[in-house]
Amino acid sequence: MPIFWGGLAEDEVLKHTKYEQLLTYSQTLNEELRTSKIKEDKRSLLVSGILIALDCNDFYISYSGINNANLLGGALVSTIKRQLKTSGIQADKIDLMMQNYQFLQTDYGLTEPEKGNKTLKQYIDDIDENINNYVRTYKYYDILGQFYIEFLKYSNADTGLGIVLTPPHITDFFSDIVDVQPCDIVYDNCTGTSGFLVSAMKKMIQKCNGNKALEKKIKRNHLFGTERQDEIYPLAVSNMFLHGDGKSNILHGSCFDKDIIIKIKSKKPTVTFLNPPYSTNIDEFQFIYNALEVLQKHGKCVAIVPMSCALAIKGERLRWKQKILKKHTLRAVFSMPDELFNNSKVTITTCIMVFEGHVAQPKNKETFFGYFKDDGLYKKKTKGRYDYDNKWSHIKDEWLYLYHNNTTKSGLGVSRIVKADSEWCAEAYMETDYSKITQSDFEQVMRKFVAFKFSNNVLIPDIQSIINWSVCDDALLCLNDRNYHYFKISELLNVKRCKCSNASAMLETGDDILYIGAKKSDNGVMEKVKLNSKLVSKGNGIVFIGDGQGSIGYTTYQPIDFIGSTTLNIGYNDKLNKYNALFLVTTLDKERYRYSFGRKYNMDKINDTKIKLPIDKKGNPDWQFMEDYIKSLQYSILL
Repeated sequence: MPIFWGGLAEDEVLKHTKYEQLLTYSQTLNEELRTSKIKEDKRSLLVSGILIALDCNDFYISYSGINNANLLGGALVSTIKRQLKTSGIQADKIDLMMQNYQFLQTDYGLTEPEKGNKTLKQYIDDIDENINNYVRTYKYYDILGQFYIEFLKYSNADTGLGIVLTPPHITDFFSDIVDVQPCDIVYDNCTGTSGFLVSAMKKMIQKCNGNKALEKKIKRNHLFGTERQDEIYPLAVSNMFLHGDGKSNILHGSCFDKDIIIKIKSKKPTVTFLNPPYSTNIDEFQFIYNALEVLQKHGKCVAIVPMSCALAIKGERLRWKQKILKKHTLRAVFSMPDELFNNSKVTITTCIMVFEGHVAQPKNKETFFGYFKDDGLYKKKTKGRYDYDNKWSHIKDEWLYLYHNNTTKSGLGVSRIVKADSEWCAEAYMETDYSKITQSDFEQVMRKFVAFKFSNNVLIPDIQSIINWSVCDDALLCLNDRNYHYFKISELLNVKRCKCSNASAMLETGDDILYIGAKKSDNGVMEKVKLNSKLVSKGNGIVFIGDGQGSIGYTTYQPIDFIGSTTLNIGYNDKLNKYNALFLVTTLDKERYRYSFGRKYNMDKINDTKIKLPIDKKGNPDWQFMEDYIKSLQYSILL
């Protein structure tokens, strides 16, 4: 019976430890190959080629006896070719792959290493010990994908091609979303390193219950992929080679090629997975449509794409959304963590879309929207973003429960009927839980505002005003005994755009006026500048930060005149003062989760945002109560 440590079986603890060691080795190996002057785009090929050769028993036994580096390189390349031939891959595909592997016998960093650098034999020894043993022990894991991420994270080679490799816990999540079965036919039209196919293979084989004939059938006939990039294709094929017999089903070419479409359709896929190239001349929706078109009726398509796809309500992307919903159904969209692709050094906000193939979107069909921004993973400086605390498994189970049961849960999921011209994201439809707002939230906003005033010498109260300060009647100051109502921002404030587009180009440093920008600290103060009356925004208004990485969705109260970036909007109301304004800022903070680098806080969204406020006997916002409440709190004497 397995021993459990903190909820994990002993073998899982060991696996986790070995995995962390593997991550550490990937960094070590990357540095060693850099020192040997092996180019970034060749490093994963070196790993894959050595692993393929080590799979050959003759090479495994004999390579240590080959002392000449050139001869060893030749033996390595010839073994790779022989291994690929026995796998049933077509001759022209093998020739293409071998063009990529030739460097193993010609690169001077391997054949004639500089003094102090590792030899080819030493690299083979280390890869056998650190990687091959892990592959043999823990099958069905996209090792090559992880090494590819590590090797290219400091170059522009991957992002220049639009390649963003999916983290392994998400490739596994895809298979759980569709509950992939041994009978499924799985296709990835943007295969990359075959991460989705490897994960699907693992899940399918787990469900074979030891049926070896069924396992062999899955590997040979149930997993298909297409990869266009010449330098990535060998990684996809070699990855499948290392995990079984599915490698011959990776096609080299474009998924839009008519012959490839015909061939894939003939296989009758029931599941398609994809992470299409980002920021290329082909829209991500075109790849989704391509994946949907080859599906069998009622088949499932799961894609991870930039959030901007989900938010499109006009232009070419709207036309693609309309085209898709005419023939297919949008089952779900999950908003994913902002730092999901941190290990690839890519900053992009993404979502996962789930479709049902060849069933037009029903008029009254609700789509599930998940706000899945916390997957339990986090970053460490030297190791990247991983599941260090083993939270992912429990989080994933909850996500899957909410999706499969179409369950609404505060802060996590909501269902809505949407159309092509709707925003496809949870942020647009979830209701904010205002029961979580507390006195400490208001006090924190006040402390930050007081710090800003003192650091910038802005309207600091004099001693006499502090002496004359009076606190309001405590009977008025309970948040819970008030009546509340939702108000749109457009009903509360007259919102205008700030006027300055580029402070560094248009303004000179000076002491005349504050320049406010897309900054969440110090109340948005960037610097003090010289006065330009044409660019001034009046004070006593609430500023909304509409753009800017890390600060989108934040609001500040600006008590005095300022110059603000055009990434900002400012709202005014004659009833506004520093007290009730800070009450509004604290309340607006609860809406900040709706906005990110992928979903801007533009004028339309600001005006349509609804916040819950206390009301007076006539049903209007109770400006006086909001003022009195703030006045009753600690630090208010310094406002």
